[in-house]
Amino acid sequence: MIALRSALFLAILVVFTPFYWAIVMLSGPLSRLARYRVIAGWPRFATWLSRSLLGIHYEVHGRDNIPREPCVILSKHQSAWETIAYTSIFPPHVYVIKRELLWIPFLGWGLGLMSPIAIDRADPKRAMHRMTELGGKRFKQGFSIMVYPEGTRVAVGRRGTYKLGGAVVAVNNRARVLPVAHNAGLVWPRKSFLKYPGKVTVVIGPPIETAGLTPGQVMRRVEDWIEGEMALLAPPGTMSKVDATRAALSS
Repeated sequence: MIALRSALFLAILVVFTPFYWAIVMLSGPLSRLARYRVIAGWPRFATWLSRSLLGIHYEVHGRDNIPREPCVILSKHQSAWETIAYTSIFPPHVYVIKRELLWIPFLGWGLGLMSPIAIDRADPKRAMHRMTELGGKRFKQGFSIMVYPEGTRVAVGRRGTYKLGGAVVAVNNRARVLPVAHNAGLVWPRKSFLKYPGKVTVVIGPPIETAGLTPGQVMRRVEDWIEGEMALLAPPGTMSKVDATRAALSS
């Protein structure tokens, strides 16, 4: 049943995406924020579908911590779930993404219209400059900036290397940073076709003022907070219990 639901979920998105892509393309002449609201319909539909078909629900703690003004959101990254669900949780935001994602048919074209900050990871110095410059522009346009500081999806129970890019953007633009932790990898594992029913817990921390801090100091505070929350959301031994549950569901 898990495999069937996962396959049906993917099939529905494959069928739905080209039709919605036509709507997205028509939004091109609109303002950036108006385009965002149109395009956001796709991830919101995918989030609804994951809840209705896959049984993946979520709860959010700390919504009151989200600033009214644009900020840099620094989040744990475990799966594709957060990339679609965050549209329903946070105000308008843009992603810092590797430019290769813009080349993916349909998905990449839609991403391009969402005003992302696309960087070339092969040229770190230029990428950092581009993040800072475009980040300032996106703030003025009313967008927060979403960054996964570990740079890639990290399995539950593990910690990647926290990179400074998001903190540099925040410090240079005098913006606050918002740390976010979650345990989506427990139900939507990275690099896995199978998705499992369950509840994702998203925790939004207090915003961190960057005035007077270096990017390194900002990122250390972010990392300490996120990993401290992760120890509560997925304490040692969690994966053993999850694997046992998955085996029971798949039998």
